[in-house]
Amino acid sequence: MNEAAHLVLAVLAGVLLGTFFFAGLWWTVKRSMVSPQPALLILGSFLVRTAIAVGGFYLAVQGGWQGLLACMGGFLVARVLLTRFIGAQHPEPARQTPRLSP
Repeated sequence: MNEAAHLVLAVLAGVLLGTFFFAGLWWTVKRSMVSPQPALLILGSFLVRTAIAVGGFYLAVQGGWQGLLACMGGFLVARVLLTRFIGAQHPEPARQTPRLSP
């Protein structure tokens, strides 16, 4: 496999890892509000998401530092895309500025 194809695969792997990691984070935050044991849910989710992300990065680094860098770039692109996608579905409520009364 040539170098360019390896880098493209590393970017795609990073996007998949980032989507899994940040979508899992979003799911965990939403579920922790109604969970009877939120600390266990948050800790378990963190460990699973981190283990999978680190494993993916480990595989990406097998192609050298360029593969790791491409994978991290894809990971961060997924974060930006998910933040925008989720933010568009759940707009932040407008903040009211306090009124100054005379």
